[in-house]
Amino acid sequence: MPLPPRWVRRVLLAPGVVLLAVVVITTLPVWALLAAALSPLVPGRLRPLRLLWIGCVYLVWDAAALLALFGLWVAAGFGRRQRSPAFQRAHYLLAGWFLRALFWQARWTLRLRIDVVGTDPDTALPGRPELVLCRHAGPGDSFILIHGLVNWFRREPRIVLKESLQWDPAIDVLLNRLPSRFIAPPRDGDQGAELLRQIGHLATALDDDDAFVIFPEGGNFTPRRRLRAIARLRSAGLERMARRAEGMRHVLAPRPGGVLAALEAAPEAGVIFVAHTGLDRMLTVTDVWRELPMDKRIVMRFWSVPPEEVPTGRQERIDWLFDWWAQIDDWIAANRDNAT
Repeated sequence: MPLPPRWVRRVLLAPGVVLLAVVVITTLPVWALLAAALSPLVPGRLRPLRLLWIGCVYLVWDAAALLALFGLWVAAGFGRRQRSPAFQRAHYLLAGWFLRALFWQARWTLRLRIDVVGTDPDTALPGRPELVLCRHAGPGDSFILIHGLVNWFRREPRIVLKESLQWDPAIDVLLNRLPSRFIAPPRDGDQGAELLRQIGHLATALDDDDAFVIFPEGGNFTPRRRLRAIARLRSAGLERMARRAEGMRHVLAPRPGGVLAALEAAPEAGVIFVAHTGLDRMLTVTDVWRELPMDKRIVMRFWSVPPEEVPTGRQERIDWLFDWWAQIDDWIAANRDNAT
């Protein structure tokens, strides 16, 4: 479904979410009784009640974030000063508070635990900007990564993410006020070049506490997408890269264009590779329903590469990216069973 224009999202969609949150909360006892009545008929531990609670929490979370963002917009002179450093920092602090609240609730409701292993990015690359390259798989992994960067490492992320995520009003409003790029799949060569130009612009002039975030796979891993990525490489005449992608079983072949644009725009930045496991088997809504409550241990692994170790040639950088993605694939294969 095409994304509606911004004015529709601001005038109709965002207020609609706030109104819906009020309606759901005021009628919650009715929904709770219905969910409780259904629970004995459904296998698992109170799955309808848990699903109801998760949905209500996220809806109220979204509505509360929208109200807080509206307050910041008014305080910024009805948006005139919202790009100033002070209000940019205020938006990052607000994002940190709401992400902490969301993950506190996830730990309680879903029994999720997040462990970080490997290099601490701030210890390995102190006082330097970072390019963060993360695999993409499972529900909420981008939330987990941004939560970690903002609340654990005190970084200010600049994020490249899908245009469709603007259907979520809180994400739409917040990230359109911060340095971010919502991207749509390019339909021709000119659009592809413009997309790379935008990514390069976003990665330009990073401060020492900035973290440029990109997901080189371009979407969540599924077996079908993996096969499509291999076929795309082969149809483009990139047989060697297609064979390398066939050897990676748990990740999609990375798309190097955005990474190359970021490396070119920020040669002074260190590179952080991020892998995670624990949500790999939840690829569909049915998978998520079956796993409730999740009882998951999510393991995130960070690797840090200083800028002087990043190759300089285009083809060398592409090979280097595929080498790292193969290493991430090996790590996932060795650790996915230990994350549950």
